[in-house]
Amino acid sequence: MDPFIQSLHTAFALIAEAEPRLLQVVALSLGVSGSACVLAAGFGLAGGAALAVARFPGRRALLVLLNTLLALPSVVVGLVVYLLLSRSGPLGSWGLLFTPTAMVIAQTVLVMPVVAALTREAVEASWQQNGEQLRSLGAGRWSAGALLLWDERMVVLTVLLAAFGRAVSEVGAVMIVGGNIDGHTRVMTTAIALETSKGDLPLALALGAVLLGVVLLLNALIALVRAWAARAHGEAPGSAPQARPGAAGAAHG
Repeated sequence: MDPFIQSLHTAFALIAEAEPRLLQVVALSLGVSGSACVLAAGFGLAGGAALAVARFPGRRALLVLLNTLLALPSVVVGLVVYLLLSRSGPLGSWGLLFTPTAMVIAQTVLVMPVVAALTREAVEASWQQNGEQLRSLGAGRWSAGALLLWDERMVVLTVLLAAFGRAVSEVGAVMIVGGNIDGHTRVMTTAIALETSKGDLPLALALGAVLLGVVLLLNALIALVRAWAARAHGEAPGSAPQARPGAAGAAHG
């Protein structure tokens, strides 16, 4: 049998048998990335909505910085977090380096700009469309930002799914701050790199297939959310400008 075909066969056998080492790596990957996205959502959604409605000196420069951080290399994030958490760093006494917590911190820093920037774009577009109506109903900028964030909840859900996909497929930062320790900080991406270098192609292929499945599932969920949102707007009475100001109605109520 061809070695590649044999490796594929073994890989799918590992998945079908729910091999314990495979499950442990997958569970840690999903846990770390999920925790990072929850933290990134807490800061990114609030920050993005605030930037969308606020006007202050230096805002344009802050937006340029935020958009620049969208292309922030993961290895740079890993290096910065490593320096902060190392023994000689300001947070070295916490003892977090080479732990899952350090990986969560690194992934949070990596995906938070994505959440904030995309949220800001969605809320600002809605603010430009509905801002006057909200102000006429007595809503301040901060309350309007919260209302518009809720009004754009389908877009926000899409943003969070995309952020999770970015986090779960990341390798550089978690390799640096986690150390790729077997049974402790080894996630799917770092395990694939290691097992490939060791020549354990079946396990690497199995992990790659699971990772690809996670990414495909996320893309399918994003497509479903977009279709659901488009169908909801299409079924709403009146044209799109009448259907969108759900936040304005909430402020009036």
